[in-house]
Amino acid sequence: MSPRRRFRRTGINSMWGHMVFDQMVPQNHFMRALRNLFDWEALGEGLIDLYKGRGQKGSPPYDPSIMLRMLFLGYLYGVSGRGLERLVNDSISAHFFLGLAINELAPDHSCVSDFTGRLASAARHDLVQAIFDGLLRQGMAHGLDFGGIQLLDAVHTEADVNAEKEKTRVKQGKPPRDASARLVHKGKRKVVKPNGTTVEEEVTYMGYKTHVSMDAKTRVITSLLPSWGNSADNKAFPDLFVHDLALGLPTHTYGGDKAYDDTDIFERIEQHGMHVGIKLRRTRTQKKDPNKERWIALKQTGHYQTAVKVRSRVEQPFGQAKDKHGFERCRYLGLAKYRIQAFMTFMVVNAKRMVKLLTGITFRELAKGVRKEVYKPVYATPPWA
Repeated sequence: MSPRRRFRRTGINSMWGHMVFDQMVPQNHFMRALRNLFDWEALGEGLIDLYKGRGQKGSPPYDPSIMLRMLFLGYLYGVSGRGLERLVNDSISAHFFLGLAINELAPDHSCVSDFTGRLASAARHDLVQAIFDGLLRQGMAHGLDFGGIQLLDAVHTEADVNAEKEKTRVKQGKPPRDASARLVHKGKRKVVKPNGTTVEEEVTYMGYKTHVSMDAKTRVITSLLPSWGNSADNKAFPDLFVHDLALGLPTHTYGGDKAYDDTDIFERIEQHGMHVGIKLRRTRTQKKDPNKERWIALKQTGHYQTAVKVRSRVEQPFGQAKDKHGFERCRYLGLAKYRIQAFMTFMVVNAKRMVKLLTGITFRELAKGVRKEVYKPVYATPPWA
């Protein structure tokens, strides 16, 4: 018989455990919804492989599900390191979410850093993917109602590199700070100079790119592929498509911008009995070619027109990821750690969205007036209330 796993104590069953949380964390609190809707122990089960002693030998580690939740909180609040440690130690609801009694200190910043390092150095991308998929499948099991349109797009993240210092490093013959980052071209934009004048400049920077597929109805990201900053959107489609198929989504149409206007993509979609709603380039219908009739007919279909109409919805999770969860800039160096950042960021964005659609409970105050979203939660009352 193999040794029994043992982890650091949490004190959750002490007098400072459940009794206090029952009084201090309301039934409609976002942290209570987050903990009760999803099985975090199951999500973190595979992470025990990152521990050399697997929780059976050596000093008892923290339960990997606690470390996963700690990392999740860092992305939820957009903090890391000592800031994350202070945040958790000052928050009763964060203690509840982690499963720690309020008199127990949170894992310190070095524990979180070591955990992230293990995850990246082990090159176990399958573990992070499994956690992302697991949360998504649990939401589906609760009755989250997905629609028939999937939207494709990609979002860039700037590398943690100072452009001016990087030029100095190159002149000195030193290696780049982030050798994995690639040059990103964002096109021309108006830039205000220090003297107050506005000029149009080509915007470039070193960074990475995350390709995604999103359900247009729920606005939940179903598949993502973190990659080099200069990777082509259309080349990422096969991986996203295969992953969506494995989830068993009720998809009937794929939409996206002109970057996905690729005949190979269209053929793959149609071979699976689905419709194309990807915005066509003008050359498809304006060129002097008898084949253009096919594309003219496509643009007139209801599936195409509907997909094009809702295409901009995919920008909403991108905006949240950048504005609220730090995805504008890389937290770490290298593609391996960028993958962790991408999966954890969109796992947070998905979790917020799923909690709202399932229970009506939100992380932040709901928008009002014309921006208010009208929807009916899956649960009329929280199932744990």
